[in-house]
Amino acid sequence: MRTATADCPPLAAAERERGALLAGHSAPEAPTATAAVEENSEKSSAATLRSNFWWMLSGNALYALCQWGLLAILARLGTPAIVGQYVLAVAVTTPITVLFMLHLRAVQATDTRRDYEFGHYLALRLCAMAVALVVVVGICLASGYPGDTFLVIAAVAVSAVCDSLSDIVYGLLQQRERLDRIGQSMMLRGISSVILLSAMIASTGRVFYAILAVACGRLIVLALFDLRNARRELGRSAIRPGKALLISVKPRWEPRRILRLARIALPLGLVMMLIVLSTNIPRYFVESDLDQSALGIFGAIGYLSVAGTMAVGALGDSVTPRLARDYASGRRRDFGLYVLRLAGLGVGLGVAGVLVALVAGRPLLGLLYGPAYAERTDILILTMVAAGVGYVASFSGYAVTAARYFRAQLPLFAAVALVTAIGCWWLVPMWGLRGAAIALALSALTQLVGSALILFYALRAISGQESPELADGLPRCA
Repeated sequence: MRTATADCPPLAAAERERGALLAGHSAPEAPTATAAVEENSEKSSAATLRSNFWWMLSGNALYALCQWGLLAILARLGTPAIVGQYVLAVAVTTPITVLFMLHLRAVQATDTRRDYEFGHYLALRLCAMAVALVVVVGICLASGYPGDTFLVIAAVAVSAVCDSLSDIVYGLLQQRERLDRIGQSMMLRGISSVILLSAMIASTGRVFYAILAVACGRLIVLALFDLRNARRELGRSAIRPGKALLISVKPRWEPRRILRLARIALPLGLVMMLIVLSTNIPRYFVESDLDQSALGIFGAIGYLSVAGTMAVGALGDSVTPRLARDYASGRRRDFGLYVLRLAGLGVGLGVAGVLVALVAGRPLLGLLYGPAYAERTDILILTMVAAGVGYVASFSGYAVTAARYFRAQLPLFAAVALVTAIGCWWLVPMWGLRGAAIALALSALTQLVGSALILFYALRAISGQESPELADGLPRCA
């Protein structure tokens, strides 16, 4: 089944051209046919958007639940030392792998002119992740981690590489608006991870073997599901589909184009690293100025905003290709209206979260975590306020990425990280967990204001002064 992206716009364009050619012969009929095609295109497009959103929401929800399940299984079947090894490994590898992933998925999904082929993105991802593995090993050797810990860190890094290869396929599928396949892949990866990790921990008791099993499961999903979907999508657009199916998923080793793509994507890689850093800064200060018990309360309460974050991510991934096309085509009004609608949804999610915290915060925390957590309803309310601002800021960030203003996001998130650090340094010693929650709100507000300024500039750039051909954004991010 073809998507609205693949079928409807070309069909509508062909009908409009046909109507223009036949206007002199059958003027009364051509507009009617064109209007019908455009109406069908709009209905199909809306149906695709709804389907993509629900698939992405379901996939993100199940995957997040399975990721939480991994920690729960380690705690139940293992020991606190085993859990500590895993948490340390994730802390060491995540900033490095996020940096070297270069957020190529977003670059690929918004590449409306198809300046780079799937093979170029795959080649760059393979090169960058090879460097990431070397950096992780170097950090481990320099830090002097003991043998078991070193092996666990290495296994987590290998698992992250497997995830990054699926992520490149996700970029292609997102570009073609086949987010249903992404959601299904995330479900398969999450379920397989839980099953394999449970089996290996129960049989061996070692995290190293468990994480290697998880990596193997994700490689199987990549080979049997993700790459098959990539071949199918690339084969549809190939002039000679039979030949394309044989070579389309291979990396294309063209150094100059790969380096140019890396220069375009590097700012986004740095941005994603700064985002990860900003998320963890309050935790560093809470652990340093308070204690691990306070950090546990803060982290557990903060996890309750994940439901809204998943909805924002699912909808943001669903609309990014459409926003990118509107911006690249110079459709300023359509682009602006989509952004306003997304911002309204973000405000609605935030208000709902705050209302739940005000009305049912205490019994909810007591039910989920116990009496010690129920006493900190104030932290839940402040966290939900910060999350609400963050939802709107995240939607604005999706729009900025769709407009391909990549480099502009680097100073923005550097400022976000700086504001978060200063806020925590000032507020956590005075107000404890409240100070950390307020610092998160200040961080989200900084991101929102910065993203709004970038969007204002981006919308002015297509206010009629530029031609649609210059609206793709590549000159501004190169």
